Amino acid sequence: MKKISIYGASGHSKVILDLLYAQQQGQLGYLLDDNTSITTHMGFPVHSPSPQRLKAHPLILGIGDNETRRRLSKALAVDYAVALIHPSAICSPSCQIAEGTVVMPAAVINADTHIGRHAIINTAAVIEHDCRLGDFVHVSPNAALAGGVEVGSGTHIGIGAQVIQGISIGKNCRIGAGTVIIKDVPDGVTLVGNPGRIIKKDHSS
Repeated sequence: MKKISIYGASGHSKVILDLLYAQQQGQLGYLLDDNTSITTHMGFPVHSPSPQRLKAHPLILGIGDNETRRRLSKALAVDYAVALIHPSAICSPSCQIAEGTVVMPAAVINADTHIGRHAIINTAAVIEHDCRLGDFVHVSPNAALAGGVEVGSGTHIGIGAQVIQGISIGKNCRIGAGTVIIKDVPDGVTLVGNPGRIIKKDHSS
C-alpha cells in the first residue's frame, strides 16, 4: 500500500488523516511540521520537514490557509500526491481533479468540472456541472456552486455560501459565510451578505 506524507499538524490535517485511512488506499508516510514543540498529532509522531523526509513519499499540504499552501507548493521541490477523495464523496467520472487537492466527506462534484491543484472541497460542498476552480481554492462546508461557475486561484468561499449559475469569481477573493452571489466578482475582494456586496478590496493577487 502506497505511503503519503502530510505537511502540517493542525486542524485541517486531522481531516486529511481521517480521509487517508477511510480511503484504504494509502498509509501515512511522515507527518511533518515546522513547529518542533508538536511531537504527536492524532496519535502519530510529528517530524521536522527535512529534505530527506520531504522527498521520501508523495506529499499533501495539510494546511487550510490558501496563501500558505500556495507559498509552500512553490518553495518545496517535491512530488505531490494525486487528489485524495473521501469514499462518501460523489465525483462524476468526467470531472478532473488535480494533484494535491482533497475532497472531504459527502462533497458532490458533478459532470465536466475541473478543479486545480492543492484545492480543498470541504464537507458536503456541492460543485455542479461545468464549474472551473483554480489552484489553491477552498470551498467551505455546505457551500454550493451552480453550473458553469468559475473561481479564480486562491479564493476562499465561506461556509454555506451559494453561487448562482454562470458566475465568475476572481482570484484571491474572500466570500463570507452564507453569502449569496448573483453577479460576477472581481479579483481580490471580500464579499458578504445576501445579495453579496463588496466590503473590502485589494487582497494580494
